[in-house]
Amino acid sequence: MTDAPARPRADLRRTAERYLSTPAEGVETRHAFSFSGHYDPRNTHFGALLACNEEQLAPGAGFDEHRHRDTEILTWVLEGALAHRDSRGHSGVVRPGMLQHLSAGTGVTHTERNVGGAEGPVRFVQMWLQPDAFDAPPAYGLRRVERAPGGLTLLASGLERDAGTDALRLRRSDAALWLATAGPWQPLPELPAAPWRYAHLTAGSLGYRTVPGPQGGGRSMVPGDSVRITGGAFADPTAGGTGAELLLWEMHSPVSYG
Repeated sequence: MTDAPARPRADLRRTAERYLSTPAEGVETRHAFSFSGHYDPRNTHFGALLACNEEQLAPGAGFDEHRHRDTEILTWVLEGALAHRDSRGHSGVVRPGMLQHLSAGTGVTHTERNVGGAEGPVRFVQMWLQPDAFDAPPAYGLRRVERAPGGLTLLASGLERDAGTDALRLRRSDAALWLATAGPWQPLPELPAAPWRYAHLTAGSLGYRTVPGPQGGGRSMVPGDSVRITGGAFADPTAGGTGAELLLWEMHSPVSYG
């Protein structure tokens, strides 16, 4: 279980291990957790994170109108452009270097499609987080990210400490999403500590030790790989020869039901 981390652990999950689905023509999804018709009772969430999907939509393809409720949905585009439109009148085009946040609240329907006229696919990572404020009005945000000096950029947060920053505001008071980057062969900046952290490599390559000290084994990551981190695990993360770009969830409590 992931609800009570007993010891430091860095659980590496390879992109090839993800459940692959093709829910519509031209749509390919790789799921990190149980999703829709794929159910694994041992893999339903990590911390407060409910989904982390790698999506690829061919030209002209996309998700038809569908509904969400009480879910924080964050979208980070890697290649191409994604068009969003929802039942509350929000619309936007998400491109690389931009973050989209849809807070479903009491309920919202939306469509997501490869932008009209595209000649290539759109690839993106979509993450679902459980809120801790329910039955709120739906909300939408889209920001272009200016990367912070030093390689650690706050993308979205519900923590009080981050109020007043440029980060999109989450309806989860103890979670934040970061972008960590490093140049070739350089260490990542110091990452925020939390009982649950989820790291997803989006570009480059990365090496790390499972735990600090000589007992820590060496591991490597390529794009699409993820690590589920508890406690002080995931030591000395260092970029490979092409640098590294990492999405990191900082979470201070797990999902809560009932």
